[in-house]
Amino acid sequence: MTSPDSADHPTARARALAKAGDYEGAGRVIAELVRAAFGLAAKTATINRDQYSLNSLNGIVAIGDGSEYFFKFHQEEGEGDTVAEYYRAETLREAGYPVDVPAFASREVGRQILLYRRRHDRRFADLCRAAELDGTIDTAPLIRAQEALDSIIGERYLATLHSATADEAAAEPVHRLFHARLVDPDRPERLGGRAARFYLDQPFEFPGLTAHWRDIGHRCWRINGVEYQGTLAGLFEESRRILAPANFAGAAVVAHGDAHNANVWCEDAQSAAPRLVFFDPAFAGSHVPALLAEIKATFHNIFAHPFWLYDAQLAAEKFGASIRLRSDVLEVEHDWRLSDLRTAFLDSKFRQVWRPLLTELKRRGLLPANWRRIISCALFCCPTLVMNQRAGAGDHNPISSAIGLSVAVMAGSEPATGRDVLSAMLDDLNPR
Repeated sequence: MTSPDSADHPTARARALAKAGDYEGAGRVIAELVRAAFGLAAKTATINRDQYSLNSLNGIVAIGDGSEYFFKFHQEEGEGDTVAEYYRAETLREAGYPVDVPAFASREVGRQILLYRRRHDRRFADLCRAAELDGTIDTAPLIRAQEALDSIIGERYLATLHSATADEAAAEPVHRLFHARLVDPDRPERLGGRAARFYLDQPFEFPGLTAHWRDIGHRCWRINGVEYQGTLAGLFEESRRILAPANFAGAAVVAHGDAHNANVWCEDAQSAAPRLVFFDPAFAGSHVPALLAEIKATFHNIFAHPFWLYDAQLAAEKFGASIRLRSDVLEVEHDWRLSDLRTAFLDSKFRQVWRPLLTELKRRGLLPANWRRIISCALFCCPTLVMNQRAGAGDHNPISSAIGLSVAVMAGSEPATGRDVLSAMLDDLNPR
């Protein structure tokens, strides 16, 4: 049996061609896949070239009868084990979430793809990015839309909160966003996967400093005057242990699991009250560990912006950073800050989702003693494992790498001295 990453599979071929810049070739592979999987007379498939498709492809398929579909698929390492449960939009709709249900879905290993009826709505991530680039766009409707969606998410989490068995929790595909990227499938007892491939024994280039993993992996960080307890090596290892799927028996919810705003349509975007709708429930489930359910949306809608994760070149133009290597610490200074829009999103997310959820977990006796470390480690994994944060390894440059790794350390590590925006929020969330 071939791996789902094999070049024999259409999804792997399409993604490889797109990564090589052959978008026309990738489109031909997708069109053929649509014809074979669904019997549709696909004429052409056009690949969208956007900064959010880090582990997926999406675009538009034109059908011979004049209709069009939006397609999307993920191409993850070792994804074949759970493809049978990969797309569960109906589960989300039945639980009361606003979700776009695909018109066609193929679940076959290496041929997994979703087709949605063509929309002319924009993704919410694109609207938010445009507002931050422009600087004159009224963000109040965007904030109201996010608050309305967060209100629904918070309500649905409480309504679907239940106790899952260890097997139920471990079977959820959401773990592929976290633990599966920290280990090799055959060696879960040691650090591997993307963590090892991206960072271990690799060179790092920052503004004013060229270093190696052996120089920085075990050093603590001082970021804009705040000292942090964790090291990159320590945070990766702690995340591998804490986020192991076997640890999540207990509190679970029905959730999308990957509802960052590039997976959210914005309906009636020009109105005073836009409506947000999920799509691409690739990691949705009925027993998603409660403390992991909102991690991706929290990080990628808030702390990944403005610009540094998805627009590294813009980050280099708009921000400054420097790193000095001290005997026992990496000393970082940068001028990146959350924008007013992302600060408002953070307030909404913590007020309407995290605080009610943690309070209810505490009330039911379902809140683990290490809840804060689970949240922090999962947040740390979001940027470090979704793409390589080293300059030159992908799209990142020395400035965006310095900012990105600093934000990751801030997300994953408790301050030894001082406070930051995230630790202050977690302190405030502590259920009593």
